[in-house]
Amino acid sequence: MRHYLKFSDFTLEEYQYLFERTAKLKARLKSGALYQPLPGKVLGMIFEKSSTRTRVSFEAGMYQLGGHAMFLQSKDTQLGRGEPIEDVAKVMSRMVDIVMVRTFEQSIIDRFAENSLVPVINGLTNEYHPCQIMADIFTYIEHHGSIEGKTVCWIGDSNNISRTWLQAAKIFNFKLNLACPRGYEMTVLDGESYSTDNFETFNDPYLAAIGADIVTTDVCTSMGYERETLQRKKDFINYKVSESLMQQAKPNALFMHCLPAHRGEEVDPEVIDGPQSVVWQEAENRMHTQKAVIEFLLLGRVND
Repeated sequence: MRHYLKFSDFTLEEYQYLFERTAKLKARLKSGALYQPLPGKVLGMIFEKSSTRTRVSFEAGMYQLGGHAMFLQSKDTQLGRGEPIEDVAKVMSRMVDIVMVRTFEQSIIDRFAENSLVPVINGLTNEYHPCQIMADIFTYIEHHGSIEGKTVCWIGDSNNISRTWLQAAKIFNFKLNLACPRGYEMTVLDGESYSTDNFETFNDPYLAAIGADIVTTDVCTSMGYERETLQRKKDFINYKVSESLMQQAKPNALFMHCLPAHRGEEVDPEVIDGPQSVVWQEAENRMHTQKAVIEFLLLGRVND
């Protein structure tokens, strides 16, 4: 049994298979062909953090695979009354076939997985967001092919998205330029060592964007840090993705954002709604890549 709790849980070779599988599943859906290898299977979804894209992508994807998705908020369960996550995992995993958890600390989903009898997928934690970066890389591949040797420029907070980009950089051998204000530099490196071929930090976002193949960002206040909103808006005022910043990147560079976006704060409308933006394709590809992950965790490699 496998879990998908961090991006580094899969190997390069497994990701190559998953991206090939994603492309096939997406093409099959677009052609109108019915593909339902998971009849009677149930995906249990635990949401301690709210979401639009995560819920819709997992729920729609599981339905398309022939299964059913069960939506649970902590307030609707005994989790909201203090039931240990270990107990929830032991009970829930006897009633469903696979679980997606969207929660706060990574330790919560780690504890759930340790006590689960079925595969567990990380739908987002404070530390990581593997499903998002998988969709982002697949989106790049659709447009420009292999991401190996490319440069990804991250502008903003060193949050769960940028930490996951860093894991991906080591696996896929690309460069991550991380531009953060002083005091917000990345501190969680998972005990891994990263060469300058894969990771470099900048305080000047314009320098970080030079020659980039992807420019990506997120809101300056991630979920769970709302008390810091006013201070963060001040600290990140010069870390906005503008048209002039995009001009530092390659002419065919893509702009990405995990959404929801705050136009005029971390990104200008002319960028996110402009011709280099692929944010809507990213959002859709969450569903397709997650379908490949669900299929892989439940059925292993499929050749059809």
